[in-house]
Amino acid sequence: MDAQQIMNLSVVGLTFALYIGIAIWARTGSTAEFYVAGKGVNPVANGMATAADWMSAASFISMAGLIAFLGYSGGAYLMGWTGGYVLMALLLAPYLRKFGKFTVPEFIGDRFYSNAARVIAVIALLAMSITYVIGQMRGVGIAFSNILEVPLWIGLVSGMAVVFIYAVFGGMKGITYTQIAQYVVMIFAYTVPAVFISLTITGVPIPQIGLGSTTEAAGESVHIIQALDRTLVEIGFAPYSELANMSMLNMFMLTLSLMIGTAGLPHVIIRFFTVPRMRDARRSAGWALFFIAILYTTAPAVGAMAMWNMLNTTIEDPTEVWDNREALAEPGAWMAYDEQPSWMEHWAGTGLLDIEDKNEDGHLQYYNEDDEEMAKFAEEHGWEGSELDIDRDIIVLANPQIANLNPIVVALVAAGGIAAALSTAAGLLLAISSAVSHDLLKGVFMPRITEKQEMLAARISMAVAILFAGYLGLNPPGFAAEVVALAFGLAAASLFPTLMMGIFMAKMNKQGAIAGMLVGLFSTLLYIFIYKGFFFFPETALLPDEEAYWLFGLNTTSFGAVGAVLNFIAAYVVSKLTAPPPKEIQQLVENIRVPKAD
Repeated sequence: MDAQQIMNLSVVGLTFALYIGIAIWARTGSTAEFYVAGKGVNPVANGMATAADWMSAASFISMAGLIAFLGYSGGAYLMGWTGGYVLMALLLAPYLRKFGKFTVPEFIGDRFYSNAARVIAVIALLAMSITYVIGQMRGVGIAFSNILEVPLWIGLVSGMAVVFIYAVFGGMKGITYTQIAQYVVMIFAYTVPAVFISLTITGVPIPQIGLGSTTEAAGESVHIIQALDRTLVEIGFAPYSELANMSMLNMFMLTLSLMIGTAGLPHVIIRFFTVPRMRDARRSAGWALFFIAILYTTAPAVGAMAMWNMLNTTIEDPTEVWDNREALAEPGAWMAYDEQPSWMEHWAGTGLLDIEDKNEDGHLQYYNEDDEEMAKFAEEHGWEGSELDIDRDIIVLANPQIANLNPIVVALVAAGGIAAALSTAAGLLLAISSAVSHDLLKGVFMPRITEKQEMLAARISMAVAILFAGYLGLNPPGFAAEVVALAFGLAAASLFPTLMMGIFMAKMNKQGAIAGMLVGLFSTLLYIFIYKGFFFFPETALLPDEEAYWLFGLNTTSFGAVGAVLNFIAAYVVSKLTAPPPKEIQQLVENIRVPKAD
C-alpha cells in the first residue's frame, strides 16, 4: 500500500466516521423525523443540505468530464440543471410546503382526490429515482475503486455497504445533518484543486476567471479555449468552443428536459417540507442556489483545464501541431508508452482507463478515429486506432493527479466524490422508501399499519433499492451524467406537469392528471427502453442508440421535454371531456396560492 492510498483511506475514513456518527446521533424515532426531520430545519442549514442532495455524483464526478470532452455542447447540462432549480424555487417549493404533506405522491393523491393518481405518482417516482440512483451507485463505485485501487465492482459493493448503513438508520433527520457535513467536504474537494490548477496554468487563483485567461504556449500568451480548439481540431475532434456531438434541436430539448426535470425531482422537493414555514422554503431555496452556484460556476474551468492537462500529457508539445497535423507523425510527438505517468497506471488498474499500443511503435496515439480525415491520416502513418480510452467519469477524480498536486488534495477530491454520491443516494433512497411505505402501504393498501411497521417497510424498501441500483450500476446504460439525464427526463415527463397543473389549474381533475401522467411517463419510458434496452438491460434494445434511428433526431436524454408536452396535452383534453373537480378541491388550490403571514 503506497503513501497516496494510505492518505486516501485516512481522509475518507475520517469523513465516514463523521457521517455515520451524525447518523447515529440523529437516529429517528418517529415517521415525522424519518420523512421530514420534524419540519424544524433552519433555512440556511436546509439550503446547504439541499445543495448536497442535489449536487450528485453527476455534478461532482461526471459533469466536468462531460464539459471536458464535449466542450460547449456540455453547457446544456449546466444550463438545464441550474435553470431548473430556479423553476423549482419559484413555482413549486413554497406552494408544496404550504400544502404541508410528507411526499410528492401524497400531494398528488390529495390534490386530485384519487388513490389511483397517488399510485401512478409513486410509479413515476420509483422509475425516476431508481434510474437516478443507478448513476449515484456508479459514482460511488468509481470513487471507491479509486481509493482502494480495485476493480469497479469491488468499489461498488463497498459503496453499497456504506450507503446501506448510513441511509437506512438516519432517515431525513440524520440525512439532513449528514448532508451539511458532506456539502462542506464536497465544496472544498472541488474548489481547492481547481484553485491550484488555475494558478498553475493561468496564474489566476479564481477558476471562473482563469477559464477566460491566457496560458503560456508556443512562447506567447494564448487563451485556454483557443489553445484547446487548435489542438483538438488537429487530432480529429470538434473545436472545443463550438456546438458538436448534438444538433441545436437536441441541445435545446435536452436543456429544457433537464430544467423541468430538475423542478420535478421528488427527493429535492421533499427537502422543502422540512422547514417550519412557507417563507422558510423560499429562503432555503435561495441559500441552496447560492451554495450550488459555487460548484457549478467552477465546473467549466475544471473541465477545460483537465482537458488541457491531458492533451499536454499525451502530446509532447501540443503547440507543435497547431495548423500542422503532419507534426503528429514526427518521432517523439506522442508520449512514450513506457513513460506513462503514474495516474494512468493507477486508473488503468480500475478498468476505467484503457491503454494499448496497438501498432507496437512504443508511443501512445490519442485521436478521434471516427473522423474520416483523421482516420485516413492515421492509416497513412501505420496507426491502428486510438490507443487511449478514458471513461469520462474519472476526469475530476484524476484531475489533481494529472496536475501533480499534493497527495492530500488528491485524497480530498476522493472524499468529495464519495460525499457527492452518498448525499444524493441517501435523498433518493429516502424518496423511494417513503413512496413505498407511506404512499403505497400506509396511504393505499394498509392504512391501519402502525408507525413502527411503516418505518420497517421504509427500511426494507431502501435495502432492496440499493441492491437493484447496485447491480445496474455495474452495467449502466451510460456514464453517470447521462444516466442522471434519463432520470430527469422521466421526472420532466411525469411529475413536473402534474405538479404545475395541480397548483395553477384549479379545474384540472383527477381523470386529466391520471391520463397525463400515464401518457408522459410511459411514452418517455418506451422511447428510452427502445434504445437502451427494457429496464436498462442492453440485450433487449430494439434499435441502435444512434442518430439515424432516433425519432426526429432526438436522443433519449432529450425526449423528456416531449413527454412533458404529451402529458400536458393529454391532461387538458381529458379534463375538458370529464367532470370538473369538486368545489372544495378548487378552493383548496386557490388557498395554496394565497400568501399567508407566518
